[in-house]
Amino acid sequence: MTKTSTDGAPPAVALRVPTEEDAWNWHHVFAHPEVMEFHGGAPAELSFYDELTARQRRHHAERGYCLYTLLDPDGSVLGFTGAQPWPHEAWGPVGEIEIGWRLGREHWGKGYATAAAHAALDDVRAAGVPEVVAMINSRNARSIAVAERLGMRRAETYEKPGVTAYCYRLTP
Repeated sequence: MTKTSTDGAPPAVALRVPTEEDAWNWHHVFAHPEVMEFHGGAPAELSFYDELTARQRRHHAERGYCLYTLLDPDGSVLGFTGAQPWPHEAWGPVGEIEIGWRLGREHWGKGYATAAAHAALDDVRAAGVPEVVAMINSRNARSIAVAERLGMRRAETYEKPGVTAYCYRLTP
């Protein structure tokens, strides 16, 4: 399934349910220290992305939405965006649906994350999800800006050793 957003000002993006090959694509695109700064600091192993893309295919089959592979108009993988259940059981907005995005470093600042998140929200709305959250490291100004462009509002602050995260909320 491919969804495309091309309504003028925002860049054209396509979203697809992640394929098995996308584990390698994500591993490659995210292998940059700045991309991983707020996600553990170091690139994840390929096996992490194997499990993550498989889980996203299950989410899409069961829920109608997932973290989609984000493509430019030429079909190049830029990263991912979409929604999934909050993945942590003992911290944060447990039991809620989180929207998220991660792009390769060379794709930052071009409007892709915002355009793709708007497109992904269509599936979340269609699935009847009443509200989404975005958990963002308090130092991640770029992701905070994306959340605000989506119309999200900061609602809570979560803290654990070494991390302060803001929970942004949106009723899709």
